[in-house]
Amino acid sequence: MPKASEELKNTKRVVVKVGTSTLTHDTGHINLQRVETLVRVLADLRNSGKEVVLVTSGAVGVGRGKIGFSDSGHGTKEKQAYSAIGQSELMGIYGRLFSEYGCSVAQILLTKNVLEDAVRKENAINTFAKLLEWGVIPIVNENDVISTEEIEFGDNDTLSAVVASLIGAQTLIILSDIDGLYSADPRTDSTAKLVELVEEITDELLSTAGGAGSKRGTGGMVTKLLAARRATASGVDMVITNGKDPRIIYDILEGKSVGTLFCAKR
Repeated sequence: MPKASEELKNTKRVVVKVGTSTLTHDTGHINLQRVETLVRVLADLRNSGKEVVLVTSGAVGVGRGKIGFSDSGHGTKEKQAYSAIGQSELMGIYGRLFSEYGCSVAQILLTKNVLEDAVRKENAINTFAKLLEWGVIPIVNENDVISTEEIEFGDNDTLSAVVASLIGAQTLIILSDIDGLYSADPRTDSTAKLVELVEEITDELLSTAGGAGSKRGTGGMVTKLLAARRATASGVDMVITNGKDPRIIYDILEGKSVGTLFCAKR
């Protein structure tokens, strides 16, 4: 077993990022069974003594589904409005489900420029520290209503890596609709093999990654590799895996070979 896999067993503070395609059905509506399983796993991890932060996508998709629009081709203004609708819906669901397992949650909406300002960054660090000290699970999303960067160009993959670095997490787990990093695009190349361990994220590796992910999310493998580069440079191990069964988080934190593990630089 690689040393990095052993390190996963010792994780005290973990960030879990869940994508829109994992949270929702093809209709755009919340996949309640999957979200409930995710919540149960994260509550159990907290009960076991781990500090847990959830970075969630889905506000735009949930907002669109809430008002019955299936077309994903709307512009930034529409997506910001979807986010305003979907964020409250999403937090309401998380809040109700976590409360059933005795967990309190807190909503944290971040924008990249907040983290670039020294004072605001320090305030964010202090808030995370106090919430985790109290046993509260912070639920983080980018503030899409006022920030257009994530909507237009990226995904919460990057945000999750920023948060993991910011709070000094040992492990970042990205739950997606893919099993991990492949040697080629498995959708078009039947010889593609899952890459279980990545020790260095090279420019060549980035160049082989494809474009956007599913139709319900904005992220693809490129954003995940860039997130991995940021996280590992900050000493955070990162795993990309399929989130169709969130109980896979247990396997990861037991050091089992699941998805693709990106080794932290230590």
